[in-house]
Amino acid sequence: MARKPTSKTVDFEKSLKQLETLVDKLEKGDLSLEDSLKNFEQGVKLTRDCRQALQTAEQKISVLSKEDKDWIEKDLDEDEATND
Repeated sequence: MARKPTSKTVDFEKSLKQLETLVDKLEKGDLSLEDSLKNFEQGVKLTRDCRQALQTAEQKISVLSKEDKDWIEKDLDEDEATND
C-alpha cells in the first residue's frame, strides 16, 4: 500500500514536475528579474527536497538489501549444516 505524503514527506514525482516547469519558465526568459529570482529560489528548494527524497530512498534500499543479504547468508549456512 502506498503511503500518502505527509508534510515532511516529499512527493518526489510532483516536486520533479514542478521543477521541470520552473526550468521551462526560466529558459524562456520572459520573466522579470524579480520573478526569475523567485522561480530560481523555488527551484533550489525543490532540488534540495528531491535530493533528500532520493537519499532517503537509497538508505531504505541499502537497509533492505543488507537485511536480505543477511537472511540469504543465514539460510545458506543452515542448508550447508544440514548437508554435512
